[in-house]
Amino acid sequence: MFSTSAESVLAVRPSSDRPVNKLLGTLPVDDYQRVLSQLTIVPLKFGQVLHKQDAVIQYVFFPGGGACSLTKVMRDGQIAEIATIGNEGVIGASVFFGDDQSFSETIVQIADGAGFRMPAEAFTVEMARRGAFYNRIVRYSQALMSQVMQTTVCNGLHSVEQRCCRWLLMTCDRVGSADLRLTHEFLSIMLGVRRPTVTLVMGDLQKAGLVENRRGTIHVIDRHGLEMTSCECYATVKANFARLLPEMAPVS
Repeated sequence: MFSTSAESVLAVRPSSDRPVNKLLGTLPVDDYQRVLSQLTIVPLKFGQVLHKQDAVIQYVFFPGGGACSLTKVMRDGQIAEIATIGNEGVIGASVFFGDDQSFSETIVQIADGAGFRMPAEAFTVEMARRGAFYNRIVRYSQALMSQVMQTTVCNGLHSVEQRCCRWLLMTCDRVGSADLRLTHEFLSIMLGVRRPTVTLVMGDLQKAGLVENRRGTIHVIDRHGLEMTSCECYATVKANFARLLPEMAPVS
């Protein structure tokens, strides 16, 4: 029997009105309760901007559901996604590593409830304790960096169809559902391609029986088939997250 201080908060039934962030959920109970006192529950609505590109990061966010996109806006207005973060992660951890200016714009791509908001100053103070919280954030940051690097390789070497399958699979994992509430236009922005290209790719995936395109929603029918159609990048990123954050497995 674990003592309360060593026991993970995963063993504690969460409050019905409290968002569930998997990364925070791996903390020992004492650490979780201390961090919780610094958190504010905030709604996460579709299209909401959590961090503006080049703006000072005032708050660190822990999503409690749905999915958020880190996107880069170029000078000519073109936009592409850098990474996807759901309730397995944290947004804005760079403030501890000496960068309090947001390199990207973070928007809520799929809304599903609320999340936690933590003042940047409180975040850095908690990180300075070098405890369980610090340990989780550092390892998650490394896992996120591997996602960014793998996505860079994927965008340069793989077909739009493979990249689209990877994106759908990663987002399903973070949302925890086979139904994704998003349009082809939004998906084209995330992939950095033209909307007609996405429409053609999604049409082919639907003909293959892998997905069903509904109005404003994409439903994944055959997940295994989608994984087989995707490139190696999805499995690589997933395996790296599992290696760096093994505590997350019971929550997945």
